[in-house]
Amino acid sequence: MPEQVPFRTIAIAAPQIGEDDIAAVVEVLRSGMLAQGPRVAELERRFADYCGTEHAVAVANGTAALHAALVAAGVVPGDDVVVPPFTFVATANAVLMAGARPVFVDVREDDFGLDAERFASAVTPRTTAVVPVHLFGQTVDTAAICAVARRHGLVVVEDAAQAVGATDGGVRAGAFGAVASFSLYATKNLMCGEGGLVTTDDAAIAQRLRTFRQHGMVGPYDYAELGYNYRMTDLQAAVAVTQLSKLDASTARRVANARVLDDGLAGLPGVRTPSVMPGRTHVYHQYTLAIEAGCPVTRDQLLAGLRERGVGANIYYPKPLNAYPHLAGMTPFPTPVADRLAAQVLSLPVHQGLSDPDLAHLVASVREIVGG
Repeated sequence: MPEQVPFRTIAIAAPQIGEDDIAAVVEVLRSGMLAQGPRVAELERRFADYCGTEHAVAVANGTAALHAALVAAGVVPGDDVVVPPFTFVATANAVLMAGARPVFVDVREDDFGLDAERFASAVTPRTTAVVPVHLFGQTVDTAAICAVARRHGLVVVEDAAQAVGATDGGVRAGAFGAVASFSLYATKNLMCGEGGLVTTDDAAIAQRLRTFRQHGMVGPYDYAELGYNYRMTDLQAAVAVTQLSKLDASTARRVANARVLDDGLAGLPGVRTPSVMPGRTHVYHQYTLAIEAGCPVTRDQLLAGLRERGVGANIYYPKPLNAYPHLAGMTPFPTPVADRLAAQVLSLPVHQGLSDPDLAHLVASVREIVGG
């Protein structure tokens, strides 16, 4: 018998680099203007237009974006900031970087986002801000979250790192709160290898962001406050500009891939596919399953089986943030949903680089392992 050739590995993420991206970088290199320059300014204009905001400010990475957003929005040492425990660690770390305390409030089962009712019950006189995270590519319930914030006079700082282009009621992520942060890391839907963007409609916040990203400088060698070297280079911005021009097309492909997975995995016992909430759109940064009671295999057995078949599935996230040593004990509130989701979730590849055979192999592999 001929030797069986294993199926090629299907990566959980695969940045799509085109000749236009390469040409844009070469153009910057030949210009000699490598630091924050005209391509950064162009990216800021285009991204603000895309999100429907007055301002966008480019920074070095997504964590820098959230840190700068919190500081520019007025968060100061000693404040309490409500954050969800089911997210990437940068969400809470940025709060610590601003000198504030992250207070973890549980999330919802359906969209993995901050639970507005639990949020309302967690507000104290020390609470000054909330960071709702638009996780995996879908916005939180923005109306409910923003209503609670308004009622208590809190600032909304969106963490939109995974949800560029996602909408709620026709409004795009980044245009709901006072300020919002985005990541342009290599695996994100909009990427430039490493980078970040902050959006706002508030001119004062935008100016504070521009000062903060350059050591607090308000004029040549004139420093008004402590700031950081959070500038983006024109090399990064050049890639981000070309990638932005392709974003809607790549998002459409991700959505189409998600529909194939939805249809192919329908009816499997104990396998819950992603929910798209009414009035919202999903841009599928991740296609995240929940492996619940009733599934013939455990989440970890399914993960191991997929990897044996060349599928680069992964777990986002294996622990709630309040389980990590430097974040433990910072909240008095139980987080049973986040605890449960951390033991259930499993993300499958959904990116725009997948082929039809890739998708067929994904579906067949899951069904074979689960036995459906």
